[in-house]
Amino acid sequence: MAKIAFFGLGNMGGPMAVNLLAAGHQLSVYDPFVKSLDKFTNDRVAVDKDKITVAETPASAVEDAEYIVSMLPTGKHVVDLYVGNEQTPGIIQHINKSALIIDSSTIDVDSVKSVHAYAQQHGIEMLDAPVSGGVSAAQAGTLTFMCGASQENFERAKTVLSGMGKNVFLAGDTGAGQIAKMCNNMLLAVHMAGTAESLKLGINNGLDPAVLSQIMLQSSGSNWSLEKYNPAPGVMANAPASHDFKPGFTVELMLKDLGLALQNSVSTKSSVPMGALARNLYASYGSQDDANAKLDFSSIWKMF
Repeated sequence: MAKIAFFGLGNMGGPMAVNLLAAGHQLSVYDPFVKSLDKFTNDRVAVDKDKITVAETPASAVEDAEYIVSMLPTGKHVVDLYVGNEQTPGIIQHINKSALIIDSSTIDVDSVKSVHAYAQQHGIEMLDAPVSGGVSAAQAGTLTFMCGASQENFERAKTVLSGMGKNVFLAGDTGAGQIAKMCNNMLLAVHMAGTAESLKLGINNGLDPAVLSQIMLQSSGSNWSLEKYNPAPGVMANAPASHDFKPGFTVELMLKDLGLALQNSVSTKSSVPMGALARNLYASYGSQDDANAKLDFSSIWKMF
């Protein structure tokens, strides 16, 4: 059992923290977003009262922690938490030198490297470990972790990551986890849009989307969106498409990730025409109605 400070209890972080509790770890939790913190504590504190401490401040959350796990929306949130800003100091100086920081946020590589360098200046080790699998995998404890770390820190992190995920990969050194996640999500956007477009073409020609999905799953068009996250309403009972596209992983978050990919493509002089097209599709769809940006990313279906 490890003592873990956990920051970020939203759609992804909340279930991840629950699985750490189920694995027997002791948690000190904090979330600046009151609604997320309230939901988590209302659901869990009565059940796991002996294993949860609700911290009053970020600094108090990391007292005696062996691991610090963060699951935050943007690079700015991660930098503000660890390094601090003009209004609020960061928590690095409050973290034990023997602790390991595991940041599972999906953010830009520059932010990862700057926080990692700052942590090392203070004698603290850190790795980036973004995830894939969405809310359903977070709830089931079957996430895929893509880590940027030294081999030693990667092995240390497995103690915690194995309680939240099924697959844990070492992609390379610092920042490599974010690169792997960026590439993965760009491909996800491309095949989700392509799957929606293809299914709708079939429907327009009188085909049943459920039957067409089964045909394509056994053919060369098979992909994760088709198999695990079908965008056609009514085809897959547990998919967001069958629940009015309630997220899940929102359109605005997909746009954030696609923006990271395109930004990186410029700095690395990489050609990403499919990624650029996917971003344009999601940007156009998200701007059609303010509510669209809050829907699940599979709701790109509605554009077709």
